[in-house]
Amino acid sequence: MNRIAVSSEREYEVLVGANWLTETVNACSSRERVAVIISKEMRSHLPEFPSTEAELFIFEIPDGEAGKSSKTLNTLWNWLGAAGFTRSDLIVAIGGGATTDFAGFVAATWLRGIDWIAIPTTVAGMVDAAIGGKTAVNSEYGKNLIGAFHSPIQVVLDLQWLKSLSDRDFVAGMAEVVKTGLIADRKILDLLADKSVASLRDDDGLVRELITRTVAVKAEVVSNDFKEGFAREALNYGHTFGHAVEKELDFKLRHGECVAIGLSFVAYLQNILGTLSDSDLNLHLRTLEGLGLPTSYPLPPWEKLNALMLVDKKSRGKKLRLVTLDGIGKTKRLEDPDPQAMNQAYEKVAK
Repeated sequence: MNRIAVSSEREYEVLVGANWLTETVNACSSRERVAVIISKEMRSHLPEFPSTEAELFIFEIPDGEAGKSSKTLNTLWNWLGAAGFTRSDLIVAIGGGATTDFAGFVAATWLRGIDWIAIPTTVAGMVDAAIGGKTAVNSEYGKNLIGAFHSPIQVVLDLQWLKSLSDRDFVAGMAEVVKTGLIADRKILDLLADKSVASLRDDDGLVRELITRTVAVKAEVVSNDFKEGFAREALNYGHTFGHAVEKELDFKLRHGECVAIGLSFVAYLQNILGTLSDSDLNLHLRTLEGLGLPTSYPLPPWEKLNALMLVDKKSRGKKLRLVTLDGIGKTKRLEDPDPQAMNQAYEKVAK
């Protein structure tokens, strides 16, 4: 088991390769009440919990982004109130990134903050959503627009969960791994070179190394920049356009698939502006396509995507801000990018 320390508003560890059930039972031993928040689909994978001293409540929420609604949030608050949850009790989130985002926000807002543990069950959840203390629910106007910073007390990455994922879900999560290689750790891209999804899934050691490297990058960034200065903002490389695609398509694509399209868009944009070389552009596309991730998709008119991008959390006033690169591993900020260049980049991916 690898232990990766995160230092933010509290100190906690990410346990890579731990047994989630053992860690959960240990965490429950000192609590009176424990709420397990889990998506409907994941509930069927939940085994019988061993008996603990804590009173255990299982709260089931809708799958995916549908669970991150204000309606579901209000239901959870009422459940916690009816069950008598106090500040010394615990929330455990089991599921993908949407579930951990949501459960973390519930923990942040109940009694102004109670302890919670994240047990992500997807690649994206393990390397991104569950780490860093960002918690959120969605608004009608965009993804994760209502949120709070509230770190878990522990993140447990049991890699056995990944065996149950479809190839599509596994690969979608790898978009966040690719992003981390592009912004911070070139070794990740080297490890992914010429890898297909089949060869990747057959190599448990490689998967563990990729996840460990990606988590280590995020842990370092979050420890140095908890509340999103530019260092943390850099983790959103490709996400501004990706989130707009995700919202416009009503979450029909996986988050990671939208991020892959967003990474392609921003790479084309930088190449058009002359700030990203042809070889680095091709590295973006080759790595994503090699894993079977989309680098283009039939999209609605540009005006719709542009309007959604302007609601992005990094925008200021009417000015769009994007995370870009000066080369692999060298992030910078691009403010108010040239509209014609953005339209040209859009045409590259909207096909």
